[in-house]
Amino acid sequence: MKRLFKFRYPKLMLLVVFSTVAYYIFSSPAVKNLVQNLDGFGYLGAFIAGMFFSFGFSTPFSIGFFIVSNPPNIYLASVIGGLGALIADLFIFKIIRFTFMDEFERLEKTAPIKKINYLLSTRFISKIKIYVLYVFAGIIIASPLPDELGVSMLAGLTRIKIHTLAIISFIMNSVGIFVILLIGTRL
Repeated sequence: MKRLFKFRYPKLMLLVVFSTVAYYIFSSPAVKNLVQNLDGFGYLGAFIAGMFFSFGFSTPFSIGFFIVSNPPNIYLASVIGGLGALIADLFIFKIIRFTFMDEFERLEKTAPIKKINYLLSTRFISKIKIYVLYVFAGIIIASPLPDELGVSMLAGLTRIKIHTLAIISFIMNSVGIFVILLIGTRL
């Protein structure tokens, strides 16, 4: 019995469960009507949903809200949602920089990370390596994947300045939210 409830990847399983629950909640006609009837909540809702778009386990609910909200101007809603996501990403960045830097420094001293850094530094110009990391982290931030992963990469593996992170976060989250809103208008 103990083995039955022991999952090898409990966080991923929880993410799948949250995604399934969010799908069923936002598939309900009652929930769709409720969200669509909150006219005054429109752009404030986009801002709040943008904040939830950045956190891994709340992302499915944020996506559900964006798909069924049907805002009058998806460009404005994606920019406002991007601002909400930016605030959440800056919060994540500060937490990671404050609490995880000692672990990132220890991680940099491990054999696999040293080997990867050696291979990258001998085969790539160091500037290209940083830009590739920025692009990869930006794609993660724009996607429905947890922003914690992309922001952690930038906070721990680069010497990124806060204003550069803010620009990347705002643009990529706004693009990701715009694509979701665009899909929502097609459904």
